[in-house]
Amino acid sequence: MFELNIAVILIVSLVALVAIGVHIAVALGMTSALGIWMVTGADINAFHTVQSMLAATAYEAIRAYVFAVIPLFLLMGEFIGRSGTVTDVYRGINQLLSKIPGRLAIATVIGNALFSFVTGVSIASAATFSRIAYPEMKRFGYHKGFALGTVAGSSCLGMLIPPSVLMIVWGILTEQSIGQIFAAGVLPGLLLTTLFVIYVFLRAIMNPGLVGGGAAQPNANDVSDPADTVTTGQFLISLTGIFLVIVAVLGGIWFGVFTPTEGAGAGAFIGLMLAIIKGARLRDIIDGILSVGRTSAPILLLLVTAALYSRTLAMTGMANAIEGVFIGSGMAPWLVITVMVLIWFALGMIIDSISIMLLTAAIFAPIAVKLGIDPIAFAIIGIIAIEAGLYTPPFGLLVYTVKSAIQGFDPDMDVMTIFKSSTPYWIIMLVAMVMIINFPAIATWLPNLLFPS
Repeated sequence: MFELNIAVILIVSLVALVAIGVHIAVALGMTSALGIWMVTGADINAFHTVQSMLAATAYEAIRAYVFAVIPLFLLMGEFIGRSGTVTDVYRGINQLLSKIPGRLAIATVIGNALFSFVTGVSIASAATFSRIAYPEMKRFGYHKGFALGTVAGSSCLGMLIPPSVLMIVWGILTEQSIGQIFAAGVLPGLLLTTLFVIYVFLRAIMNPGLVGGGAAQPNANDVSDPADTVTTGQFLISLTGIFLVIVAVLGGIWFGVFTPTEGAGAGAFIGLMLAIIKGARLRDIIDGILSVGRTSAPILLLLVTAALYSRTLAMTGMANAIEGVFIGSGMAPWLVITVMVLIWFALGMIIDSISIMLLTAAIFAPIAVKLGIDPIAFAIIGIIAIEAGLYTPPFGLLVYTVKSAIQGFDPDMDVMTIFKSSTPYWIIMLVAMVMIINFPAIATWLPNLLFPS
């Protein structure tokens, strides 16, 4: 039975709480408790049901083996980031591309792609490359907006190229294979990286002023700081370390050596060894562990409260009602996907990407399957659409991350300039998404190869 009144109250209450600044996890928990209380009779006995469901959901989430994959992958990325390998690889790529117009921006895109293979968090990529790449591009006369747009735009690769936190969350919510979703993200991630590089190169050719006059080499008056260079040995050690992490973790998962959780643990260990080899101090390692705790705890809490909220909506019949509207509308599958994408964009204006996924993935994924859309391809479509919300004003989490990261050395930068400069990357993401909708094999070819049914 569809309890329309209760469902409307739950949705309106959630939106209202988020709008007044209540943390999304707290808002989900409060509205879930209210919904359970109303569905089960709205009396004193209903409080016992609320308590039982809260306790059961929390217990199931905490004891679930797969949930450990999130902090472990974050820990791997934190260790590798603090080892200095990211900086070495970026500077090495920059030196290799010395004859190419827009080399610093291209190096930023490629560096973000490589960093994505070991961190899986767009926010981390945005913060890291804002501090590494932007000062360098600024020193060589790059247009500030173009430079920051490149940093913010290419940071989205962190959620598309495995191992990605969004992929992990999507797999947990929809009960799909995390390994298959990881594999599905490889070719779309490389496609998006290629499109970004082509865009940067063409802009550098068409408007050399954006990239410091188009000079491939530093100006005569702009002598490079030795601290900004990297030796061939340092570059090769760092690149080899990242390559070993990718092969060991993703290869182990794809070929059945590890479960995703075990692979994340192995990756965290390799990342720790790499950090020690690169000279990371004990203080850096401890700070990295504490940072992961601060990052992963809210995500895990969100997963618990989102699971409870989904159960509550299911009790009202809301999920089935939404499914019935989409299925019974007679709309073509591509039109249904378009409506879903527009909903994701709208939500991206007010809440973050993980929260969007928690609210929609479990509802939209079964609808897509019933419409004949491959679930793996739909996962990648959804992740790209949700990630695009990170550039959408007024929330634009990636944009504000970049703004915050450069506050110390460029406090006067207008946030709207970053929004405007990242818009081309947003458009390119839409192009890639349309390509996957029309040619799902872009996402499904590698999973089908690695995981034959």
